Amino acid sequence: MLSLFAERPLICALVLFLIDAVLWRTIGTRKHHLRVLVRLVIFSLYSVLLFNEGLSPLEPAPWGEDVPLHMAATALQIGWWLFAARTLTVLIGTVMMQRVGHTGRLLQDLLGALIFLIAVIAALAYVLNLPVKGVLATSGALAIIVGLALQSTLSDVFSGIVLNTTKPYQIDDWIAIDGTEGRVTEIDWRATFLQTSQGSMIVIPNSMAAKAKITNFSRPSDMFGVSISLLISPHVRPNRVFEALERAAQGCRILLTKPAPKVTIKSTSSTGVEYEVTVFVVSMDQKRSVRNQMYDLAYRHLLAAGISWLSTIEEEGAPAQSRARALLDNTSIFATNLSEEDKDHVSLNMKLQSFPPGEMILAGGQVSTSLYIIESGVVTVSLFRAGTKFEAGRMGPGEVIGEGGIVSGTALPAEFSAFTFCNLYRIDREYLSPCVEARHEMCQAMKALLDFRLQIAHTMTQEEPKVIEKRGLLQWLRSRV
Repeated sequence: MLSLFAERPLICALVLFLIDAVLWRTIGTRKHHLRVLVRLVIFSLYSVLLFNEGLSPLEPAPWGEDVPLHMAATALQIGWWLFAARTLTVLIGTVMMQRVGHTGRLLQDLLGALIFLIAVIAALAYVLNLPVKGVLATSGALAIIVGLALQSTLSDVFSGIVLNTTKPYQIDDWIAIDGTEGRVTEIDWRATFLQTSQGSMIVIPNSMAAKAKITNFSRPSDMFGVSISLLISPHVRPNRVFEALERAAQGCRILLTKPAPKVTIKSTSSTGVEYEVTVFVVSMDQKRSVRNQMYDLAYRHLLAAGISWLSTIEEEGAPAQSRARALLDNTSIFATNLSEEDKDHVSLNMKLQSFPPGEMILAGGQVSTSLYIIESGVVTVSLFRAGTKFEAGRMGPGEVIGEGGIVSGTALPAEFSAFTFCNLYRIDREYLSPCVEARHEMCQAMKALLDFRLQIAHTMTQEEPKVIEKRGLLQWLRSRV
């Protein structure tokens, strides 16, 4: 067998060609550098065999009288040009991947196509000894015909080159192209692939993307804007709306402080004034939850300010209910567990109390002698972990403070203080405790709320486990010296 290969080097060259194809598919894509090294070695051996046999890829095969041998040698010479083109494209792809990553894939494909075109023309000119001018002229005419037939495809290709050069977006960026929003998963020679937040895939031709308005939400990488729009009655003074919506933005703890939230009037008409609230978060994953939370906070703070959301007329005359009575209807514990008559009686025993920013409402560990209901403003909740104080959350209109002192005489380990100017209604324990004990559903609701808050406080105040540093033998010996 070995003597056969020694006597027939052309067979060896063919075997090397087949071995390269098999190994390229056998070696996994994760071992890319090994694949490239194997291809370089096999191509070098292939070239050595051809040149030692006198088969230069720059000249036609020398065995014109032996037709089968001549055809086999010619095929191997043409294969050398294609093998060289493939090896060169692999090397260029490896270098580009290290420098520009996946964003250079389109340029890599175009360079590969150009290299293969040059290899084919060189093989026709040197190996088959065909006139290059005639080949180029024929290919030029053919290129014109194909170009006219593929105008839209060529437009996508060149638009893809422009997009990869200017880089308005890259892989994994969240963008919007003419209102179509999604994460960029791939950019190839024809189109840009977007994965929407619903999980579907949208394919946008590069020519359309190059002409469209592109919004890149991922730049800068640490700031993402969230906007909500609200329609308010034109009879309400804008300054009241601004103050309520600014308090709503302050009630969301995870928002960035720089840039600060903004409230602007987007449009006006006789039917209403459209207000836009713009806030910023640090992660794209937070946008949906923050948008939902902002709508809820805006509703509560507008209601606390006496402003009807989506109302087109201004209510005339005195309100049918007092502020304290209306607040009970918007507090979940009282709204579903007290009758209308009971709410009327409870509202008569509610006392309004104001707290400026920074003032303590209820200290940590203190058993409250009253139940507080937030009427307006933002209350911050602080906990302690390993002696360090940190903000655990924020509360807004309709939420209650001090339920532990009412139902069980216990206290939360949390501090409650005013983050903005706050108005709270206070209900003393002497009046409220008998009312709660007489109503089983209301008592159970308060106990459930207390248990939930105690569990959250316990979870958030647990100390994080310390990471034990792994030490080697040398470090152990040094510590023993």
